Amino acid sequence: MLLEVKDLKTYFHTRRGVVKAVNGVSFTLDAGKTLGLVGESGSGKSITALSLLRLVPEPAGRIAGGEILLDGEDLVKKSAREMRRIRGAKVSMILQDSMMSLNPVYTVGNQVAESIIAHQSIPRGEVHSKVVEMLRLVRIPAPERRAKQYPHEMSGGMRQRVSGAIAFSCQPSLLICDEPTTSLDVTIQAQYLKLLKDIQRETGVAVLFITHDLGVVAKICDDIAVMYAGRIVEMAPAMELLTRPMHPYTEALMKCLPSLDKNVSRLPSIQGAPPTLLQMPPGCSFWPRCPDVRPACKEQYPPFIALNEHHSASCWKLS
Repeated sequence: MLLEVKDLKTYFHTRRGVVKAVNGVSFTLDAGKTLGLVGESGSGKSITALSLLRLVPEPAGRIAGGEILLDGEDLVKKSAREMRRIRGAKVSMILQDSMMSLNPVYTVGNQVAESIIAHQSIPRGEVHSKVVEMLRLVRIPAPERRAKQYPHEMSGGMRQRVSGAIAFSCQPSLLICDEPTTSLDVTIQAQYLKLLKDIQRETGVAVLFITHDLGVVAKICDDIAVMYAGRIVEMAPAMELLTRPMHPYTEALMKCLPSLDKNVSRLPSIQGAPPTLLQMPPGCSFWPRCPDVRPACKEQYPPFIALNEHHSASCWKLS
């Protein structure tokens, strides 16, 4: 097992109170596998990713509890200096907006080289060759020429591949992808997902893929964890969860997907809105929007119930 997250809690202390952005999240991820983390905006997906990298905005934000075990080492206990050595070398991240994650005043080659120089003992004369090798790995044509270009000279798809080259430059064991296909059109999105899977097969890297697009999850993920209001409410192998969702929130997400088999004038939607994390309802956080609500839902948060060896969900209707 490469990554094991146990009861992770990340809180933000504000003037209005404590925001429990991540409130007891647990999951595991093996080498060479892909875990999809899905849910509506504000469910805690990105804060979970930033917590794994220990990049939660301070001083308001802090990890309040739990463990993040990477190869058996607890990242929560690491110092800031130790985490700087781990980021990029063992854990890398591809962000949602490549134009925001790349520096517009430096060439693509310089930005890929920065990570290589920081984490690898490579002679200066060989850095450029390594940069070209990384650009070639992510299928960028004419990598020698592209290395001299600036981000604004490239398309969105090419910039996202450059972000991938930076992330893969030090051969990390864990790659976190925070909605990397959101800004890409459908054709380029499919190419990018195929590229990620190809590189994963070549390198054996584990991938935590964060998205709100269940169609993307079906293409790339081995397992899926569904988040709502800072907690994981259901977890299962991808095909099992997509074909047999058990939590009412997961079922509602699935009903919102368009289908080629049905001719509808308007897609269903989930009534209401996610709760503000400053004013969480008692009991299950989904009950104000749940069609299967029952008295127990309003009183106590449901336990995580194992439906089989690999499928679990947190709902009173399953108890």
